[in-house]
Amino acid sequence: MRQYGQAPAHADESAGAGVVALVFRAGPLLCAVQLDEVVETMRPLEARALAGTPPFVRGITVLRGVPTPVIDVSRLLGGGPADAERYLAVRTERGTIALATGEVLGIRVVEAEATGGHPALLGGGSTRMVAGVGTLGAEPLLLLQSLRAVPDEVWEAAAVNAGEPS
Repeated sequence: MRQYGQAPAHADESAGAGVVALVFRAGPLLCAVQLDEVVETMRPLEARALAGTPPFVRGITVLRGVPTPVIDVSRLLGGGPADAERYLAVRTERGTIALATGEVLGIRVVEAEATGGHPALLGGGSTRMVAGVGTLGAEPLLLLQSLRAVPDEVWEAAAVNAGEPS
């Protein structure tokens, strides 16, 4: 028997062929990240601003001794700035990033239709972060692909700031 918020132990327990994901709020939006991309969740840490980065970059923080970019998921997806209740440390091709999110709702099996990067969905560069759109109950849900969340200029600014004393 599984508890509320836990993913099914076996694929045949799920209603369909979805992905196991961590579901969270990002301002007014309901989002999810595949569980195998999540390193850990934590309370928000102090973030220092980085000059020359997009508005959705809150800055840089230190996670386990490593300078790490912090991305405001709500702002990135067009929901505007929101208070961060949690940070999700997620793996990317270039290193770990921290996603500033609202409430973490738990682990769920999520079914989402691929968006194909359709610009009408979100507009601008944020479409590259959305892998698919589904629902959780009666609410729309965005399945995110964090592997492309951070532009090169943010990684470059983080590398420059890594040499500064804390």
